[in-house]
Amino acid sequence: MGKFMLTRLLELPLQMRTVAFPRGRLTLRAMPASGGIEQVASPSYSWDGRRRGLTPFAVIQHTLAGEGRLDYEGRLLPLRAGDTMLVTIPHEHRYFLPPGGSWSFFYLVLQGQEALRLVGEIIAVAGPVLQLSAANLDRFAGCVADLLGGAAARPAEASAIAYRAVMALVDDLSSAAPPSDDTTHPPWFRRVTAYIEAHPGEGLTVEQLTAIAGLSRAHFVRQFTRLAGAPPSEYVFRQRMARAARLLQASRMTVLEIAEALGFADPNYFAKAFRRAFDVSPTEFRQTGLFTAA
Repeated sequence: MGKFMLTRLLELPLQMRTVAFPRGRLTLRAMPASGGIEQVASPSYSWDGRRRGLTPFAVIQHTLAGEGRLDYEGRLLPLRAGDTMLVTIPHEHRYFLPPGGSWSFFYLVLQGQEALRLVGEIIAVAGPVLQLSAANLDRFAGCVADLLGGAAARPAEASAIAYRAVMALVDDLSSAAPPSDDTTHPPWFRRVTAYIEAHPGEGLTVEQLTAIAGLSRAHFVRQFTRLAGAPPSEYVFRQRMARAARLLQASRMTVLEIAEALGFADPNYFAKAFRRAFDVSPTEFRQTGLFTAA
């Protein structure tokens, strides 16, 4: 596809557009609330995910130039050119511009149960910062361009834009090869990720994984985080939750059986962990969710 839609978007002036429709007889489960292209230079630019009201929504924001920061559950992540940030609200995070810097980006704000569910699943599997392929970034840019260009004149058109935006992320994640299958990664990394995949029910520690890698602890944590996009403990958590989601959708195991299979002695703790990952309980996920990410 190239970068046709991204080029079209970047030809537009800096702007923000909101979308609102009267409540109809049908509830659309994925809708854009706003979108835009912005450049910020003031350190007052700061959004706290716990202080943005009670209405749930999701933000998908792609950095074009400069650099922002995302404080996500106590982890400070850079947001550089090429990074796409995903967050849901309410949630424990804050994204902001460091003093003395500048930050250019385009974004969509989405509402609706399905949009929030899918964005939450993507975050649980891949984390809050993605590096999209050129083709899927172009698809997402096209959604923002369509919104800013007035293509969301009716509710169904607006909902289609929201679904297209999320599906660009889902397709990008689904088409990415799992780290353990990527022969371009070092042998120690493939060895560690394969072990994690094969032992989802074990309470794996950083020390155990360091021993499997055969590296010093500091070097292992630093290099693993760089290659996987998440620290070892967070990566293990995501893999366990992704396995739980697949079991809930593809097996007849009870929630208790799945919790035990994944090494959770307390089903209540498993339910809390699952809710942290997907914003719904395991039972609600089984009843309403379709796990689409690989």
